[in-house]
Amino acid sequence: MLKVKEKKERALGVNLRLKGIRCSSPKCALKRNPFPPGMHGKKKKAKALSEYGRQLKEKQILKLNYLINERTLRRIFKESQKSKESTVTKLIEILESRLDNVLFVSGLSLSKAMSKNMIRDGHVLVNNKKVKVRGYELKIGDVISLDEKIKKTPLFKTIIENLKNINPPSWLDVDKEKLIVKVIKKPEVDLSLYEFNVEPIIDLFSR
Repeated sequence: MLKVKEKKERALGVNLRLKGIRCSSPKCALKRNPFPPGMHGKKKKAKALSEYGRQLKEKQILKLNYLINERTLRRIFKESQKSKESTVTKLIEILESRLDNVLFVSGLSLSKAMSKNMIRDGHVLVNNKKVKVRGYELKIGDVISLDEKIKKTPLFKTIIENLKNINPPSWLDVDKEKLIVKVIKKPEVDLSLYEFNVEPIIDLFSR
């Protein structure tokens, strides 16, 4: 399934780090094959997109970045509209606060796909309680940790090594020795850091 998503990365022309560290190495699918998938991928010329086409492309990139489906994105959009903050800021805050995303950006998992599996298998605790919902929205003060079972697997050693090279976002306090992550403030939204543009997506959903 992840290979399919990597093909989508190539089709969209963006590196969303779906395979974590591997995506920063020469083994990255987009680096090895920097053109759309398919037998005629190298020969394809980029077509000028209409406004609607650009909106659809940005939406595809965002969905792939957070590994969410259309239904989930629309639900988050509706929730964002109700906020006193700008819809754009609130939408990104909700996406960044998802448990699966926090596991990845904090270094407790090697990829977003791995985050999904770890949560599904019951290896992730929030405030010392097992949470199996990967879209669980974390709040300020929440503490994320791993259960004892995963600490007995070879994967655990890999996570520890991975943490050494991780610079977590400032809104997370990561204890790299105890493998505990605490949400200390709301996600800081800097739109220039993302591979997608949120405004066209908002325009698309606001029709």
